[in-house]
Amino acid sequence: MRGTSVMLIVGIGVALMLASDTPSAGGGEGGQGRGGGRGAQPRVRKAILAWADTRNGQAQHAFTSHALALIERLGYESGLWDTYIRTDSHVIFNQAQKTDGTPASGGPSLSNVDGIFFLGHRDVPINDQQKAELLAFVRSGKGFVAAHTGLTAFESWPEFAEMLGATYGGHLYTGPGRMISEQPSHPIVKHWGSAVDFNDEFYRASALSRDKVDVLLRFDPASAPGSGLPADGDFPLVWTKTYGQGRVVYSSLSHSTEAWDVRNVQIMMFEAIKWSLGLTDTPVQPHAKRDPVSVTPR
Repeated sequence: MRGTSVMLIVGIGVALMLASDTPSAGGGEGGQGRGGGRGAQPRVRKAILAWADTRNGQAQHAFTSHALALIERLGYESGLWDTYIRTDSHVIFNQAQKTDGTPASGGPSLSNVDGIFFLGHRDVPINDQQKAELLAFVRSGKGFVAAHTGLTAFESWPEFAEMLGATYGGHLYTGPGRMISEQPSHPIVKHWGSAVDFNDEFYRASALSRDKVDVLLRFDPASAPGSGLPADGDFPLVWTKTYGQGRVVYSSLSHSTEAWDVRNVQIMMFEAIKWSLGLTDTPVQPHAKRDPVSVTPR
């Protein structure tokens, strides 16, 4: 089954791009160079830094490598972005550094990418300069998409939680449950339909304000009898928000490696990155908790 589902990814990026009115990958900011290295060629697509520093995680999530590879493949096959995969944090500077603190001669940095896909875990070791430059990067109009473990990162850094929209509140529920769509026409989640069953390790978002984020999917506690979750509880799983001029997306999905082979997860991450890069233009619309709206999945 896994081999079959992996093959689905081959046509997803291109098919989605052709089915939409996404701007040409060669226009706008995409013409800027990669910067830094000798003989660097002009960049004709957007650039994503896929950043997954998990060295301080209490559990080294097995899905991480597969998820990073998926993000690279989505960009490559759609032609919308190039991906730099890094599992260290020395690139989280306007000028990337080597391990001895001296400037790196090339490669990715906050000065030459358009967005970040983030899978950091717990307190990722970056210094105050890096923190300031990362926040300024997003505020300036760049994209930031975090998935699953990204919510657990930087628990001692409140400004990161403000940027992301919430902090980690522990495990919400593990097992088959139902997700309810609160924005069924939003391109990031419209393919899920109004409600869908999904088996996962769901995270609980803490300190989330619905006045500041646009909740797209939430967990339905009625689908998890015996969990102890209050029936009227509000458990956002996927949301968007703005931070300065930047666009931020968080998704609690997906804990298992196999979950990243689910076509709806792949489409969601593809559309999340597109939205964060400004390639789609659905506004952030904070709202109170909504009941599911009947809609046919695409």
